[in-house]
Amino acid sequence: MAKVPEGYHVVRRHIRRNPRRRGKKLSGWMIAGLIAGVWLWSQLFGFGQASTPHTPQAPSPSVSASAGR
Repeated sequence: MAKVPEGYHVVRRHIRRNPRRRGKKLSGWMIAGLIAGVWLWSQLFGFGQASTPHTPQAPSPSVSASAGR
């Protein structure tokens, strides 16, 4: 058999590349989970609602109430 180059190995008479070491990358599922988590957080608690004070509006009189009484 022929000499196997560095970075390769032999599997069933075929020369294959050695698997690469991967750094700590985020998988597609992890990214999807993070996006879903942010979306859920925004649905439950909202973004910026705590920083803007809620000013209640004055109640307007109903149309059916008469002014003469």
